[in-house]
Amino acid sequence: MLKDYIVVDLEMTGLNPKRDHILEIGAVKVKDKEVQSTFSVLIRQETPLDERIVQLTGITDEMASAGGEMDAAVSSFLEFAGDFTWVGHNVMFDYSFVKQWEANHRIKRICYGVDTLKIARKCLPDLEKKTLDFLCEYYAISRTAKHRALEDALADRALYEILEERFEKQEPGLFMKKELQYKVKRQTPATPRQKNYLKVLMEYHKIVPDVSLDQLSRSEASRLTDRILREFGRI
Repeated sequence: MLKDYIVVDLEMTGLNPKRDHILEIGAVKVKDKEVQSTFSVLIRQETPLDERIVQLTGITDEMASAGGEMDAAVSSFLEFAGDFTWVGHNVMFDYSFVKQWEANHRIKRICYGVDTLKIARKCLPDLEKKTLDFLCEYYAISRTAKHRALEDALADRALYEILEERFEKQEPGLFMKKELQYKVKRQTPATPRQKNYLKVLMEYHKIVPDVSLDQLSRSEASRLTDRILREFGRI
């Protein structure tokens, strides 16, 4: 039984930690089974948010523009998290984005977690869905907002407590912390030569960039260059 842990929820700009970014971080720190403190931060983005993300989260470009800088926000979150075990709904998905950031900054750290999605899939096989939204309705867990990081973290904390009370004795292994392992390679920033060539190429073909060239990794810049050359040709 976990007495001390943090419940973590992240909102992202997309699904791929190699090319998408953390948009919001929410976390709930629990000690001796009681909520001790919470953490919440919006992260400023370099490019406009996809409309699907705006519709899903309710986070607008204006809201994000007032957010914190990425490195400072993630560093503050990791300081808040410390060595606490993470609890999350599909916790590996959230962890993959943090792990990519850590790899990019040459940070090596071991993290342990418990996944409420895995617990629900094993212990509630007859339910139509196992999403956090569905389980909150199923267990009458109230939220003031959906797909906002802190609200979802608070909801998942309530869900974890319910699942633990009902199913830990019959499935103790699901509630034991396990090391979160996600293989990731460090992304090196695009070189000045890559960024300059992309800028000239886009200007020549009158392409309006939908990404910040300064934020591209070397591999991202290479893929973008190849795509433009295939679709529009050389200068």
